[in-house]
Amino acid sequence: MSLTFIAPPLQQINSEIARRAGVDLYVLRLDLMHPLVNGNKWFKLKYNLLEAKEKNFTTLLTFGGAYSNHIYATAAAGNLFGFRTIGVIRGEERLPLNPTLSFAVQQGMQLVYLNREMYRQRNTPALEEYLQQRFGEVFIIPEGGSNLNGVRGCTEIIADAMPTAGYAFDRICVACGTATTLAGIALSLHEGQRAIAFPVLKNGAFLAQEIESLLKNYLTSDLPTPSNSPASWELVCDYHFGGYAKVNDELILFGQQFTQEHGIPLDYVYTAKMFYGVMDLLQQGFFCKGDSLLLVHTGGLQGNVGMEERLQRFSKI
Repeated sequence: MSLTFIAPPLQQINSEIARRAGVDLYVLRLDLMHPLVNGNKWFKLKYNLLEAKEKNFTTLLTFGGAYSNHIYATAAAGNLFGFRTIGVIRGEERLPLNPTLSFAVQQGMQLVYLNREMYRQRNTPALEEYLQQRFGEVFIIPEGGSNLNGVRGCTEIIADAMPTAGYAFDRICVACGTATTLAGIALSLHEGQRAIAFPVLKNGAFLAQEIESLLKNYLTSDLPTPSNSPASWELVCDYHFGGYAKVNDELILFGQQFTQEHGIPLDYVYTAKMFYGVMDLLQQGFFCKGDSLLLVHTGGLQGNVGMEERLQRFSKI
């Protein structure tokens, strides 16, 4: 597996919808950084891996669902950088393994299953102690890489990946699951810029509290920050399509048509929902004429394999 990571390219979207709205539209292609460890998952993992290495841990343990991008990326990163990996999976084992978990096993990850009631305790000291007793000295990374190391990595998505071009955008749009990526981006922006997050969870307004907590905890930590004051941000909660990992035919058709028109594949758990939301808001006049928008493609394309039958049906339309 290659150790080479490339700088994410910036791609302009030539869209009639954007032209009518008077808005310039660009995509930051984090999905192209590396074949297996890409998107926002790399930024969330980066400093967790460095801390584990500095503290001489040899085993990483993390959490996720059966189709988790985070499980996929952690398994690949562990193999790439010489860590043993353990994935604690929500729910019961189901055989044969789906493509995500099959890949994780191929990368050397040991899978452990927890029932949903026990899994809900994943962030408690009691479960952490149980896991340490069962597996010994392991470096625990929370589900989705949602910790201060994850926020630190995400401060680099705009600031380091686009050291000059990043200043040019008025609005930066990103899909939102745990809010870690949004928090890191908000900490890296400049005065006048605004971050807009599109929760993929139903009733995602609760994430505002999570974002405030992440920002507060990060700013009171000793970790470096590009800014002592986060940029303004907002949540747009109307494009979850029924909740996490929920899709419908309208979303799938949109994703297929967008990919065909612009050559950018979208994942249906995260980026397709955000892209759909941006295009819909452009038609509603939500953005100001003259705005320059950056849409952050956070990867996760491996998750489309689980929707293969439905995607194949629409690829023939």
